[in-house]
Amino acid sequence: MEQVNIGKSGLMASEIVLGCMRIANMSVSELSRYVDEALEAGITMFDHADIYGKGRCEELFGEVLASRPDLRERIQIQSKCSIRDGYYDLSKEHILTSVDGILRRLQTDYLDILLLHRPDTLMEPEEVAEAFERLQASGKVRHFGVSNFNSMQIELLKSYVQQPIIINQMQFSVMHANMVTSGIQANTLFDGAIDRDGSILEYCRLKNITLQAWSPFQYGFFEGVFIDNEKFPEVNEVLGRLAEEKGVSKSAIAVAWILRHPANMQVIIGTTNIARLKEICAASNVQLSRPEWYEIYRAAGNRLP
Repeated sequence: MEQVNIGKSGLMASEIVLGCMRIANMSVSELSRYVDEALEAGITMFDHADIYGKGRCEELFGEVLASRPDLRERIQIQSKCSIRDGYYDLSKEHILTSVDGILRRLQTDYLDILLLHRPDTLMEPEEVAEAFERLQASGKVRHFGVSNFNSMQIELLKSYVQQPIIINQMQFSVMHANMVTSGIQANTLFDGAIDRDGSILEYCRLKNITLQAWSPFQYGFFEGVFIDNEKFPEVNEVLGRLAEEKGVSKSAIAVAWILRHPANMQVIIGTTNIARLKEICAASNVQLSRPEWYEIYRAAGNRLP
């Protein structure tokens, strides 16, 4: 599998990331086997958050790490904080407390990357900067990033934080493509020309921030999966035809569509099914031509000016 130099920081990781939001009901032995299958498929990076399974997902992963001391140095682990019950919290105290909890549950001494999960409009960037300094100095966190931030929110953060912001997680898929649509339809009165993210795609490319695409098979905001969904016959027809031509699944084509973009994104997948995991990872070997990429884009209901 292709590797990504995340944020041009020198931290190398697989272009497909395994999201751990749905592992809470797995046994330790099942999860250990699943981690092995992911490694065999070329995945080296695992995505967590302190809220996944109310902490249970990190606890299970930590039990796997504790039972296999050789594993930690072979993988990259990132986790996220800021989402609380009914509000967001990027205070210094919460960031520091969250990281201590994450490390305790994961049974590890450090995170490769800490992400701020959601923008907190009450954020005081000076406090975030203090938290980052303490976390880096203590060795608890090696790199930092954000999730669902727009370009000006990142700029505000960067004006105080000394550490590079190397990741921004954003929802992005064939059926949730506003990051590219606002640029493609620029200078038109089409609805897609509305810039909802502060030109975040171009901004991240300019600032050497790696975009991580979450929910690559979703449409809307957790409204459902578009693969094999009768609501979307045209895009499924195109995905199916290309999948047959290239000997992979529709899901692999949908992921390859994201990986084809020259922004060198990573894609976070959340399946816990081993067979589906292997099908999706085949995307790393799929080459989509420019006409094929745009055909998928148009079949998803996007118009070209």
